[in-house]
Parts: sequence; C-alpha cells; structure tokens
Amino acid sequence: MIELPEAITLGKQFQKTLVGKIVTDVYNATSLHKFAFFNGDPQGYKELLVGKVVQSAEGYGIFVDIHFNDGITLSLFDGINAKYGDASSKVPDKYQLLLTFNDNTYLAFTVAMYGGMYAYKGEFENKYYHLSVESLSPLSKKFDEAYFDSKLAQEKKNISAKAFLATEQRIPGIGNGVAQDILFNAGIHPKRKIFTLTDADRSALFHSLKETLQAMTSLGGRETETDLFGNKGGYQTILSKNTYKLPCPKCGGSISKEAYLGGSVYYCRHCQKLE
Repeated sequence: MIELPEAITLGKQFQKTLVGKIVTDVYNATSLHKFAFFNGDPQGYKELLVGKVVQSAEGYGIFVDIHFNDGITLSLFDGINAKYGDASSKVPDKYQLLLTFNDNTYLAFTVAMYGGMYAYKGEFENKYYHLSVESLSPLSKKFDEAYFDSKLAQEKKNISAKAFLATEQRIPGIGNGVAQDILFNAGIHPKRKIFTLTDADRSALFHSLKETLQAMTSLGGRETETDLFGNKGGYQTILSKNTYKLPCPKCGGSISKEAYLGGSVYYCRHCQKLE
C-alpha cells in the first residue's frame, strides 16, 4: 500500500524517469477489479492523456501525482502497484491501466486490495487527496512537538493510538502499515486510549513518528512494498506480515496479531502494555 515513505519514493522515481515523455496510447484493464477506482469512465482516459507530455511528479500523503501539460494530472492512490518497462521487458498480462510512451516504454498499474487511478483536468475533489496535499507533512520541520500535541488535543479522548495515527488521514501518509513500527518504537499499544497517554508517552510517540518515518523514507520505503522497478524498499519492518512470527527484537517475547479497525495490528504485550 502507498503510505508516505512509498509515496515520496515513487514520486521521485516518476520525476526522474518520466519527465519529457509523451503518452502515445492508453489501454484499459485486462483484468477487472471491483475495488479499482477511477475518475469517471476510464474509457475516457485515452482521449484525456494521449499526446500529453509528462512535466513533473510528486508524492505526498497516500497519493502520487503525475502532472502533464494542459493541466492534466494522473493521481495514484493507496493500493496501486506501478511497473515501468521498456521494449525489452514483457508487459504484464493483467493490469488495470497501461500507458505507453514515445520512447517505447510503458507504465502499468495494478491494484492490490483497493486503489485509485484518477485522471483529470484542473482540480480533483476528493477528501483524502486534499488532506494529503494540503496538510502539514509529518516530515516537515514545521511539524514539531507543539503541533503534534495540538493534533492530539483536537481529538476525542476515547479513540485509540492506532485510530489517531492510521484512520481519517489525521496525519497525512500514515496508514496501518507504517503505524505498526511507530507504535512499537514508542512502546505504545495500538489499542491504548489517547487520554491515558502521559506527557512522556506523547513525547515518545512524537519522536517515534518523526524518526521512524524518516528512516522508512530515506531507505526508499518498506520491504513489504515494491518501487517503480519492482525492487523492495530498503527499510526492514519490525512489525509486519513478514516479521510477526519472529520474537520481539526488544524482549524476545512473542508478537501478537489481531484484527482491529479494519486491518491487522501487531504488538508485543510486554513492550507495549495496554494501560
């Protein structure tokens, strides 16, 4: 899933790889996916995109934007996998959208659980898109401890730490995936109510948020995800589907896995006590 470290990584890769290329054709899905979302009818994407030149690309929050001339944008959301290839590489048999370019390269998009490929001219009206683009990034220097505390103070006190971090895009780019290591590094149970957090807990959560996200981003995303060229990210997750059967790296105890708030949470009962 595209969360902040992956969005930034993909944005940089699109910028370096695609700028100056001209779209020569657009192919619609060879494999239908009921949770692949588009802006209007994707059959109209060909008319919108063919002949357009890639001008820039950028990732923020849980979105990656590819900007073309004439005010056209292709915004990629959440569960999108992108694959870039040239004339020597095989086009995937199954995809939800495919663009070809004037240098015989292509860009294929597939959807995992769910994801969006939104092509449009001008503005895009989507709540989560605006939150991603307009909210202060947690990687910004302006996102300091005072700002973080103000975000906590705005919330209902009976919501959990996971709900605060990973739902409603309160903090852009944070989802269930990156929240696992943030909470582990802070020593906070995902189900713990935010009203129980002490000043020391809140400070630990803030510093873990900043440091964990920076590590994930600087290493090109998490190893649970792949980049534009099919390479896994360089950040090795502490708690994820790949690691939860291993002993806790702090205490050696077992890691628990539970379904919670629409996804799995992983935690150590000893290191992340539910108080």
